[in-house]
Amino acid sequence: MTTRFGFVAIVGRPNVGKSTLLNHILGFKLSITSRKPQTTRHRVLGIWTEEDIQIAFVDTPGMHTDQPKAMNRVMNQTAEQALSGVDAVVMLTDGKIWNELDERVYQKVKRSGCPKYWVINKVDKLNNKNELLPHIQGIVEDHPFDEVFPVSALKNLNLEPLLQALKMQMPDGPFMYDEDQITDRSERFLAAEIVREQIMRQLGDEVPYETTVEIESFDHSGDRVGIHALISVERDGQKAILVGEGGGRLKQIGIEARKRLEDLLEAHVALKLWVKVRASWSNDERALKSLGYFESD
Repeated sequence: MTTRFGFVAIVGRPNVGKSTLLNHILGFKLSITSRKPQTTRHRVLGIWTEEDIQIAFVDTPGMHTDQPKAMNRVMNQTAEQALSGVDAVVMLTDGKIWNELDERVYQKVKRSGCPKYWVINKVDKLNNKNELLPHIQGIVEDHPFDEVFPVSALKNLNLEPLLQALKMQMPDGPFMYDEDQITDRSERFLAAEIVREQIMRQLGDEVPYETTVEIESFDHSGDRVGIHALISVERDGQKAILVGEGGGRLKQIGIEARKRLEDLLEAHVALKLWVKVRASWSNDERALKSLGYFESD
């Protein structure tokens, strides 16, 4: 049987729904999501396999304006590097919005030289869908795409035609991953992301962006998994907010994260969380490397 395999990068500015799109294509919650922009910090590979075709989707951090912190620079580099060596690019935008950030993303996609598909997400939220066609016509006049797909990733609307178009672009070649493999990321990585997702969802605007999670121990024995996770923040005040009165906030984060981990690992999970202050970790390249924020890691 002749098989086909290829890579597809999913790119866009922050908070347009890249991770939600990947999760619904896979039928599996791989990438963490929240209403906050820049939830995704790492390149996450999601592997979709059907009969003789395998596609490795590369979910990326949202491309954003240059910011002084080292972590923001690394996130932008990670997103841009994902455009190298792929067989197609999916660029997401949000409804009728096409702003300066979208334009910057498009210019990077254009330079990649590979087939590019414009996915207009969240169309279910448009009050007047009749305004969408003029919006599309106005953009594609100066921004040619191979195809355009209005979708709702959250509601699984119009994802199948997109998938069919991408399948046609995949070159002949052997599968790179096992047919039942969903990602190239480890269970430890996914566990850290699940804890960070709950921090993003349960806390206010500032604290989650200066928070990172390390898995200090991960013991998977039979139907039980013991996980010790260290949450680092940058200031004492952030630690107090994260822990909460009487430890209540940290306990709630742990409860919700444990539920998701048990679903993922299909085992009973004993999760222990600690919080420490690690000043300026998000602007320290050495710290970022130790925390796995560089692709070489």
